[in-house]
Order: sequence, then C-alpha cells, then structure tokens
Amino acid sequence: MRLGFAVKVLGAGGLPSHDTRRWQSEPSLGVSLDHLEAVLGYCDDHDLRMYRMATALAPYASHPDLPQFRDAPRRFADRLAEVGARARELGIRLSTHPGQYTVLNSEDERIRGLAVEELEVQAELLDGMGQPPEAIVVLHVGGAAGGEQAAMDRFCRGFELLSEAARARLVVENDDRTFSLRQVLGLSERIGRPVVWDILHHHCNDPDRIPDREALELALATWPAGVVPKIHYSTPKTAVEEVRKKVGRRVERRLVLPQLRAHADTIDPIGFEHFVTETAAGLDFDVMLEAKAKDLAVLALRDALAARGVALPTGSPRRAAASAAAA
Repeated sequence: MRLGFAVKVLGAGGLPSHDTRRWQSEPSLGVSLDHLEAVLGYCDDHDLRMYRMATALAPYASHPDLPQFRDAPRRFADRLAEVGARARELGIRLSTHPGQYTVLNSEDERIRGLAVEELEVQAELLDGMGQPPEAIVVLHVGGAAGGEQAAMDRFCRGFELLSEAARARLVVENDDRTFSLRQVLGLSERIGRPVVWDILHHHCNDPDRIPDREALELALATWPAGVVPKIHYSTPKTAVEEVRKKVGRRVERRLVLPQLRAHADTIDPIGFEHFVTETAAGLDFDVMLEAKAKDLAVLALRDALAARGVALPTGSPRRAAASAAAA
C-alpha cells in the first residue's frame, strides 16, 4: 500500500510544486518540471511513493485566451520524458486532480469545452512522461442542474468529446454533496472508467447506506486487471475556530464549528489503523491522503502506525531489491 499526498511539500522548508508566475512573466513547464524533479527526490528520500502533481504544472496551457502556452507539452517533450523516467525509476505513482472549475457536465458549452481542454492537457503531460495506466486524472461528476440523471447524461456526452488518450486517463470520484458512490458506480459502467472511492465523501453522502467494506470492494472492482486501484482517505476536521470581526471600536468574537466534510490537518492514526487492518484487510490498493499538512501528515501517520506495531509496505524499489538480496 502506497500512501500519497497532494501537491505541496511542507517538509524541508517547503518545495514549490510548479511555476506560479503570472502569464506576463512567461512561466514555463520547464521550470515546473525542475520543481517536480526536486519533489520526486524529496519523496524518494522519505520513502513516499505516491504524489499528486499540481494541475497547473504546464502554466496556462489550457487557458482559452493564451494560446501561446498550449504547445508546452510538445516543446518540453524531452524534459517531460526525463522526469517521467525518474518517477518510474523511483516507483512513485503520479496523478492529477483538476478542481471545481473543470466541469465536464456543464450546461454551458463554453465551460464544457474548457473542461475538455484541461483534461486533454493533463493526459498529454502524463503520456509525455511515459506514465503507466495507474497514473490517472481524477474528476468529480460536476453540477446537478436539471436533475442528477440529466447531469450524468451530460457527463457522458462530455466524455465523448475527449480523445482516446484523455479518456484512458480519466477516473471519477464520489462527492460529499450530490453524486454518491452508487450513482458514480452507474456512471462508471456507462463510460467504462474506474471509480476512486473517497471515504470521507462517502460518510457525508451515502443515501444507500453502503457499509465501508462493501463500498470499497465495489469501487476496487471497477479497476482493470493489472492496475492497482487507489482511494482517497481523510480525517474530518474537529477543531473549533474563532472568527473575529471589528465592530466600531470593539472586536466581536464567535466560535465556528467545522463542517464534517472539511479535512483535518493530519490523519487520525487509530481510525486509519482500523481501516487498514479491519475494513480493508486482504485488499490491494493505494491511498491518497488528503490532509492539510500534506507530506508531514503522511510521515506522522506512518510513524504513529509503526509505534502501534502496524508497518505498511511502501513500494520502494530499493527496499524491494534489498529484501530480495537478503532472501
């Protein structure tokens, strides 16, 4: 089981995930790839074998008004191949997860077209890096305008607009408000693509009351043979926040309780231990940890589990080679 984190590296004083300069400063995919190579080195040093890349790795490549950036994957093809080979050498699983503005099922043709372009860019990057089928682009279904069935029909029509390469990278995820696991499983059957199960979203939005073990097995069964599935795991935020507001000369304070769907900074090690030893016992998959402390949350969880006598295999090529030599 590989444990991963998303985008930002907070350890080592923090590492940039991509070139964040504004378009006027001519940001470059080449700079982003230098940053990514450094992140891969950090992951290897800390035995972290799964990483979600920044969606903006190729700056502005999908921007409709800045076509000068669109050919970045082609212009940096050699560098993409180099960094991709490095990821494969280190056994690091890569993925991307376009955000809330990538809406493939939008009623607005322009927004739908922008989503298609974004997904094409993500696929080009992963293909250019020579990544295996496990390197995926995760997407939510989107909005539910007109009803959930109409929304899923629109998603299927949007999916048909994608190239074969982009379709081959896309997977769908259940969400915490609208599209539950059961609905996403139905969509998966229609488009022939796997489901990434998010356990916190499932706990927030599960009208069918599917037990965790059954839900996990249903999602894993959508993945093709030979490709290790992945899921998303997070701990709900529990901390109360104080909000301050200045009213005249006074400062008013009030406490705000967190929403169940909000992610905590770290992962509850007791809950995760129960998940891997009971709920997921005997099943093979990787886990993307969605925690605000990013890589630090993964390292803290691993240490906490080790202290409790739970050791997780990490997928390290060097450790595997060392174990084979010792045997």
